Amino acid sequence: MLMLDLTVVYVAMPNMQATYSSSFSALQWVLDAYSIGLAVFLLTAGSLADRLGRKRVFLVGLLIFVLASMVCGLATDVVMLSVARAVQGIGGAVLYAIGPALIGHEYRGRERATAFGVFGAVTGLAIALGPLIGGALTAWDWRFIFLINVPAGLVALVVAQLRLRESRKADARRLDWAGLVIFCLALSLLAFAVLRGEDEGWESALITGAFIGFGVLLALFVVVERRAGERAMLDLRLFRNRTFVGMSVATALCAGSFMFAIFIFTSYLQNILRLSAWEDGVRMLPLTVSLFVSAAASGALASRAPARLVAAGALVAITAGLLLATAVANGSAWTALLPAFVIGGLGMGLFTGRRSAMAIAVVDPSRAGMASGINVTFQQIGTAIGIAGLGAIFQHRASHQFLESSAGRELGGRAAASVAADGGAGLQASIRQPILAAQALRAAQEAYLTAFDVVMVAAAAIALVGAVVAVLLIRTRDLHESATEVPVLPAD
Repeated sequence: MLMLDLTVVYVAMPNMQATYSSSFSALQWVLDAYSIGLAVFLLTAGSLADRLGRKRVFLVGLLIFVLASMVCGLATDVVMLSVARAVQGIGGAVLYAIGPALIGHEYRGRERATAFGVFGAVTGLAIALGPLIGGALTAWDWRFIFLINVPAGLVALVVAQLRLRESRKADARRLDWAGLVIFCLALSLLAFAVLRGEDEGWESALITGAFIGFGVLLALFVVVERRAGERAMLDLRLFRNRTFVGMSVATALCAGSFMFAIFIFTSYLQNILRLSAWEDGVRMLPLTVSLFVSAAASGALASRAPARLVAAGALVAITAGLLLATAVANGSAWTALLPAFVIGGLGMGLFTGRRSAMAIAVVDPSRAGMASGINVTFQQIGTAIGIAGLGAIFQHRASHQFLESSAGRELGGRAAASVAADGGAGLQASIRQPILAAQALRAAQEAYLTAFDVVMVAAAAIALVGAVVAVLLIRTRDLHESATEVPVLPAD
């Protein structure tokens, strides 16, 4: 449900836009509110679970997630939906931070690798199936992409109560509230600056002040965490471990590049090729299958190849897939994206399958909640900044390119602002002069595809940097003994 709710929304965007008559930046908030909600609470969720009991906190988080999903499905405007998505993200943060810790507590050595292979496969399947499931539900009513979580979540509550075993850190201390508040404010300022920079102006006092505020609060957060000692929600000593730093940074770069790419892929299929939400999801199936297969195989590969080569190889595959996406041109069939779907999906699945296991492999199992929370925080920060930052580049480039056309110069900036949102579909419908409407649509599509190429290259560069980080920083000797020991099997 967690990863599904990140990707299932993509194909429903045009329907949401029609329902609320919202802008491109407003649609980004619907996506990023969830990622931000996840990111700001992940560290606290992991630490809280270590202290109060992982099963107990997991159940509370699941309940929050279910209730917020219901509100999302009943939202009357885009603001209500975005706020509910943020609360949904908070509930999701609890589940996502604690899930790997629960697995790490139960398994050791090869068994842990196998368990995380299954975990990664399910996660990868959810990422990839999001567009298909979203398309099917959106064909009925887009609100069901959220309401479906209610019965599924209630079943999960029952299963979790019956099957999960309680575990906690024996010497747990009280919660670091100061760190929580400062971190939430810092991350919120960063997200606001990146999301609103294009509309407000990157050099405006508001955006500059938000970036400065983020820097000040981040520095204050480090000071507070150093003084908090054992109470700290973020154990800064973890960042002395080179492998932990490398995996965290690589995770952020991977999410920032490929999760944004999925957003743009679905936008292209619907806004340029004019496919329905269901048709969009069906054509994303090659990505679905390749992502699931590679995620499922990642556990077996873990015992045969060094972690840094697996992570770096996965990110190189993502880089190649994103560059192959630039082969799309005006008039191309959807099959032009097939190489990008398959190769990029293989890379994303492979990375997803190893990320969770590596996040907790460098720490003692008693600190698995915190380590997992930090890693997923990096993932969600990467997703939020990737969608916001690359989305801003996409919007700016598409608008600028459209204004350089004769139709764009005649119609002006207000018309240009809609190009990134729907590829000119709404623009064409609003123009009464047939010749000008056709010229505007052609110019909008060309501008859209130019911006598409620009952000694909930018996303590929981000993924490639992640591959370099993985090669340079991840190493086997940094792993905790619990990640390498062989489990003792019972006698026959």
